[in-house]
Amino acid sequence: MVSVSEEYTVRQDVAKRLFDVVVSLVAIVAVSPLLVVLALAVLLDSGRPVLFRQTRVGMNGRTFRLLKFRTMVVDAERLAPNVSPSDDPRVTRTGRFLRRWYLDELPQLVNVVKGDMSLVGPRPETPEFVALFTPAERRVLTVRAGIAGPSTLAFMDEAKLLADADDAVLLYEQHLLHERVQADLSYLDERSMTYDVRLLVAQVVAILRRLR
Repeated sequence: MVSVSEEYTVRQDVAKRLFDVVVSLVAIVAVSPLLVVLALAVLLDSGRPVLFRQTRVGMNGRTFRLLKFRTMVVDAERLAPNVSPSDDPRVTRTGRFLRRWYLDELPQLVNVVKGDMSLVGPRPETPEFVALFTPAERRVLTVRAGIAGPSTLAFMDEAKLLADADDAVLLYEQHLLHERVQADLSYLDERSMTYDVRLLVAQVVAILRRLR
């Protein structure tokens, strides 16, 4: 027999998934001209591939291929560790513009439609960083990863923090990674449709403030 609380959780999950799919499909259609322009900008600036695909760890530890517009030189992951400070020489001219306005993240709307991600949730990490999670931190893997979320909002200046560090990799592995996870763990305790909408609005507002 399903309890009232479990039934409510199932309803919430169904509503959230429906919200994710509908909003993402509408957004893809609405910004499709922009997607074409951005794809051409990447292509003309640094050639193919236009999209960057990276293995991330999602809900229940399942891996998936996260999509972004490519912002670095081809094979950048072979040139340096998997952290990117603001002065990273691997980032292309177009890539710096895309990153500044978070436009490189737009292809992840496809990940949302496919069910790999949600519009709002914990930020997905790569397998080598997930391996550093404590048992308590692995609780973030019990929900779908998100494009936006508490850690994304709180660490918008992460690239600058990494640039100021003597050892960017050490800073991320020992401090920033765990601080991000702690921020995202708070989402699990507060998540609701209302909270999701508030986080989405806060993320958009934070990005728009960069216009100033």
